Amino acid sequence: MTQHLKLRIHVTEPWDFERLTGSAELTGWTIDHADPENEEWEVHLDQGFDFNKRHIGTLLAGPRYVGERLDRMFDAVSGFPVRLAHRQEGEWHYAFVAMISQRHDKPVADHQDHGTI
Repeated sequence: MTQHLKLRIHVTEPWDFERLTGSAELTGWTIDHADPENEEWEVHLDQGFDFNKRHIGTLLAGPRYVGERLDRMFDAVSGFPVRLAHRQEGEWHYAFVAMISQRHDKPVADHQDHGTI
């Protein structure tokens, strides 16, 4: 079975996305990265959000710029620009712009005193 690629998505447009949904940060996962021929990745959100009176739990991420490939995300330092679509009337509708990056689980904090300030 293909390993889930955990993702972090920071929505930058629309500019009032955070006000409308409560957060500009989304987390989710995909398996579409396993096929390098996939030009778009379907991202299943850990927690969906409400937008324009509908609940969105899955997004379609595609490169923001012509000629880019999503697998370049692995080389990005702080995120890779993408367009995001949601399902509307059975089709994908591009409505958001974001930065996408791989999400790494944080290790359990070590609460021991190491003598540092």
